Amino acid sequence: MVFLLPDGRRLEVEVAEGVRVLDAARAAGIPIEGACGGALACATCHVMLPEAWYARFPPPSPEEEEMLELAPELSPTSRLGCQLRLEAGLEGVTIQVPASSLLA
Repeated sequence: MVFLLPDGRRLEVEVAEGVRVLDAARAAGIPIEGACGGALACATCHVMLPEAWYARFPPPSPEEEEMLELAPELSPTSRLGCQLRLEAGLEGVTIQVPASSLLA
């Protein structure tokens, strides 16, 4: 998968099937906040997907949509990294990490 960072860097990482985007980012050294630890109780692991990739993931649950309303820099393709799991067929997905999701 590829992470697009706020400073313009592009970080390609290998990720095993079933890993959450939040965990993949942290394993790659990206200081994504995820204050609730992935319990779907905040929006600090907010990421954005290109439109073409957005539809390839299962749709967000009502609970995720509610949490996303708290995310700064919200876009039509915003998701929470704790709710996105990398499954077969998603190889090469691009994930944009907004500055607001990084630890200061």
